[in-house]
Amino acid sequence: MSTDIAPDPPRHLPSTLGELRSSGWESTSVHEEIRRNAVARIAAGRPVVEGILGFDDTVLPQVENALLAGHDIILLGERGQAKTRIVRSLTGLLDEWLPVVAGSEIRDDPYHPVSRLARDLVAEEGDATPVTWVHRSLRFSEKLATPDTSIADLIGEVDPIKVAEGRYLSDELTLHYGLVPRANRGIFAVNELPDLAERIQVGLLNVLEERDVQIRGFTVRLPLDVVLVATANPEDYTNRGRIITPLKDRFGAQIRTHYPEDTETELAIIAQEARPPVHAAGGPRVEVPPFMAEIVAELSQLARQSPHVNQRSGVSVRLSISNSETLAANAVRRALRTGESDAVPRVSDLGALVTSTQGKIEIEAMEEGREERILQGLVSAAVLAVFRRRCPVDQLGPVVSAFDEATVVHAGDDLPAAAYAELLARVPALEGPVMALADSETPGAVAAAAELVLEGLHLTKRLNKEAAGSRATYRGRG
Repeated sequence: MSTDIAPDPPRHLPSTLGELRSSGWESTSVHEEIRRNAVARIAAGRPVVEGILGFDDTVLPQVENALLAGHDIILLGERGQAKTRIVRSLTGLLDEWLPVVAGSEIRDDPYHPVSRLARDLVAEEGDATPVTWVHRSLRFSEKLATPDTSIADLIGEVDPIKVAEGRYLSDELTLHYGLVPRANRGIFAVNELPDLAERIQVGLLNVLEERDVQIRGFTVRLPLDVVLVATANPEDYTNRGRIITPLKDRFGAQIRTHYPEDTETELAIIAQEARPPVHAAGGPRVEVPPFMAEIVAELSQLARQSPHVNQRSGVSVRLSISNSETLAANAVRRALRTGESDAVPRVSDLGALVTSTQGKIEIEAMEEGREERILQGLVSAAVLAVFRRRCPVDQLGPVVSAFDEATVVHAGDDLPAAAYAELLARVPALEGPVMALADSETPGAVAAAAELVLEGLHLTKRLNKEAAGSRATYRGRG
């Protein structure tokens, strides 16, 4: 859903009920409207929802089926699986402009008004009834379910101010409509549906089945035209509540989401979503080598397979995004201190990911300090996996041989990138593998590649390493 301000309607659109009839505009249900636009997109080879990666062969076909079938949808999945993004993207399947009776609180259809105010206005004015146009971005309502949500919030209640103004309690105009009626002729989304108290969930039964709402103390029934979409964590994870069976039964489609199934998809999501520190005037320019971005993505993939991480809690894609931004920020901080014009992340910056990861995953560790060791182990495993993919170990024999007992190499975030050119001059065998990995002659890229080669040789037990914080010393195993 766009956060931009909705545009003003074009001036040529009809402004009265009579002009609307003459224009040939036809009234359709929201489900039919979405189905029609989904058909056009699918036929044109376009995705029904934009900006969703990694779901092309799994989730999106199910979403397409649900939309074509005219079903209400519930999306089940752990945190950070793009459930809310899918829901908000559905607004793109609505017509750009929708005519409503002017002054209506629930977007009454000029041809079929349902509220008392709109019915009276159409009966009195006829073809002269004023019509306004609503942009599709305003036809989406979203509610984060919380235990304190009430029926009045969702459905409506008597407005005491209107009663105080002199209206009778029996007057339908005393009603203050809740979120669901106000979403009439649009999409209403409930995030984390199980968090709604069970008695409140009961209030949604009529919306899904009979397509109307009943407000207590009144015999009035409002036949609503609403597409209801909900999200929830899988029932085997959430202990906060459950979806009552009659409500779950009324959703036409239940769709399970999932995390990215490979590193390439994770990388694509990082590239789409991450917002690294921008290049400010006089500040360093951020450039992330592909192999460093790959380490960030690999870390999340390994965390989702680790027995030390609570998999029922999940490892959100937001972890990859946050870690990517943190890695770039640490490189910028180093570049500011060394006065370098380019900030290029390298292995010595990965220590910053331990703190940015701690708040986003649940480690199952009882011992004091073991949580940090587990995270450091995951980071090392990610580095090793990327090193093995990108550096043919069988070609690094000359590098290992070059490290005799007298050869000692220093690395770390306290060294400027230019210092690594001196390292290659001291250990000529490093130059070939480092330059092949760096794929660039810029000092920052060379430094990042050199650190990965050194760390990879240590992790494959070919070099010894002594570490103190982000500083490291590498030497031969002797």
